[in-house]
Amino acid sequence: MTNNWKFDELTYTRPDFDAVRAQLEDWTARVQNASSYEEVKAVLLESDEEMMKFSSNMTLVFVRHTIDTRDEFYEKENEFLDENLPLMMPASLAFSEAVYASPFRADIEREYGKQYFTDIEIQKKSFCEANIPLMQREARLTDEYQKIMAGCAIEFQGETCNLYGIQKHFEDEDREIRKAAFAAYSRFYAENEARLEQIWDELITIRNEMGRNLGFENFIPLGYLNQHRTDYGMEEVAAFREQVRRELVPLCEKLYKAQAERLGIDKVMAYDEKRVFPDGNAKPAGDDDFMVATAQKMYHAISPDTGEFIDFMIDHGLMDLKNKPGKASTGYMTDLPSLKAPFVFSCFNGTIGDMQVLSHELGHAFAGYEAMRFQPISNYYSESTDIAEIHSMTMEQFAYPYAEWFFGADADKYRFQHLQEAITFVPFGVAVDEFQHICYANPGLTPKERTYEWHKLEEKYMPWRTYENDEFMERGGYWYHKLHIFLYPFYYINYTLTTMGAMEFKEKMAKDPKKAWEEYLVLCRIGGSVSYLETLRAANVSVPFEEGAVEKCTRYAKEILLSNL
Repeated sequence: MTNNWKFDELTYTRPDFDAVRAQLEDWTARVQNASSYEEVKAVLLESDEEMMKFSSNMTLVFVRHTIDTRDEFYEKENEFLDENLPLMMPASLAFSEAVYASPFRADIEREYGKQYFTDIEIQKKSFCEANIPLMQREARLTDEYQKIMAGCAIEFQGETCNLYGIQKHFEDEDREIRKAAFAAYSRFYAENEARLEQIWDELITIRNEMGRNLGFENFIPLGYLNQHRTDYGMEEVAAFREQVRRELVPLCEKLYKAQAERLGIDKVMAYDEKRVFPDGNAKPAGDDDFMVATAQKMYHAISPDTGEFIDFMIDHGLMDLKNKPGKASTGYMTDLPSLKAPFVFSCFNGTIGDMQVLSHELGHAFAGYEAMRFQPISNYYSESTDIAEIHSMTMEQFAYPYAEWFFGADADKYRFQHLQEAITFVPFGVAVDEFQHICYANPGLTPKERTYEWHKLEEKYMPWRTYENDEFMERGGYWYHKLHIFLYPFYYINYTLTTMGAMEFKEKMAKDPKKAWEEYLVLCRIGGSVSYLETLRAANVSVPFEEGAVEKCTRYAKEILLSNL
């Protein structure tokens, strides 16, 4: 393929799963019969190249389906992949087993590192054939959830809003409009609660059965394996949540109390939380195209590496950012490994969230771009999920010096609001994690009892949160909006763990920007070639579970926020 390709011109071809399975079986036999490491390595490189093409083909379906969930062709192709991918797992695992058992294992490890075999061990522990029909059912349910969210059409102030569109009204100067917008947002979930309850109940049942089929008590250990957590577990995560409750919840209460004073109200209600300044929050100084053009200018200013990266993204059409009907209500970075190309997806809505997309998701994309150019095999193109969000959240911090370019005179407002939200998010994030632990560990809870568990978690981690005459939200309905609970179990704690790393990088940038950037490049380029703790050590980042880590990592941000109240 020439270098002139564009994402929207790439051709999708439905995979021939029988042919893929036959190819996997051939590679398995060749590894088993190999008489030298050179023969094994040749198979590894050939299989890597072919499976990258296969993965890129699937990415086309995933992206195009989320761009327009109403497109019947890609909806059907997405369903086809959801049904057939689990059926390919036995052949894939057999190939991995052959590599794992190879007499040339020491040679493989010498060239590619021990993480290669750690990943195979995770694959072995997290899959069994009995789970194939469960994985298929799970995929159908999660896709239904996505379609319900994408189908949101709220009539508000003369316009039809999707879930991203309605949220811009949460920042309106008129408190009654904010209240009405939040009520409309709440009403959408309340009206869909019956089916959402059923989907969540079925997902808990299915996932817990998956866990039991692998010898676990429930889904939780499998959920951790699926997140590739090999050097920490539930106890460390619980200890981190407790640090957050102790260190950050009181700080957040101070921040919201000060916000109420700024706004001239007695108390910040849930519908007030996004209105940070009485004279209006920071707003982008231009339209969607202006934001992208300014981001290109910013990335050229940050470093030659980021300049090369953003040109690549724009030249190849690797971003779909504008909000439109039928588009999935989400934001993500994915990749086309055969083209060494990241892809970024989101829904701009004219708030500071657009800047967060241009720094957060492009932070993911930059890390992927670097790893795909510095790592020898696609196994290492993606880092573990608990590392990934450090890339994105740290890039948000690297964008701070350029806020004037995006927000003009509102730049300081942007920096304060963004930093406050980075901190106030963390208690919510750990609540999402604990909620999932409660639900999978207590499958006998009724749907309404689960929702009440969320209510109790809000009292524990978000004691400032108050809903006014909103029965649905008051009894705990807010959790329904967090798609990660449905789609990506046990992922969400990653955002909070990595906030610690990002805040630590923020302090490093203030003290020694050159060294901070060098350590950030190490973090990006190392990809998934080593474990979580080894990656932190390589990039000189603190371990967030260790006692005192939350206070240490957030102290600089805390000083900035409190000095600006």
